[in-house]
Amino acid sequence: MKITVQRSGGVAGVTRVWTVVATSPEDKRRWMPIVEACPWDTVPPRWKVSPAEGTQAGSLQAVKSEGQASAPVSGSAGAPAGQADRFMYSIRAGQRRATLPEASITGPWHTLVENAKNEGTETLGR
Repeated sequence: MKITVQRSGGVAGVTRVWTVVATSPEDKRRWMPIVEACPWDTVPPRWKVSPAEGTQAGSLQAVKSEGQASAPVSGSAGAPAGQADRFMYSIRAGQRRATLPEASITGPWHTLVENAKNEGTETLGR
């Protein structure tokens, strides 16, 4: 299983990526409970960049599971309004995907992110 944690945003806007490849039975036994503890099915709306009418830059909007856009948000990397310069995390584990603002990285998400940062291979994203 491949686990990837990508952190973007912040004051500098630098994207960092941590990758863990759990291939041995020992690695899988260690990482599976961490991954399965995360509430993948209850992830808040994903954040994406969508074009805004009349602008070239576009605006950031939260996207509901039905694909409907909600109110625009502000801040770096799609952080919710009032959360400028916060990080956004894109987390992948096998076929599971989640994109979360920094404030949502608590409980099992925090455990997964911190373990990936401590044990994974770090690269700079684009």
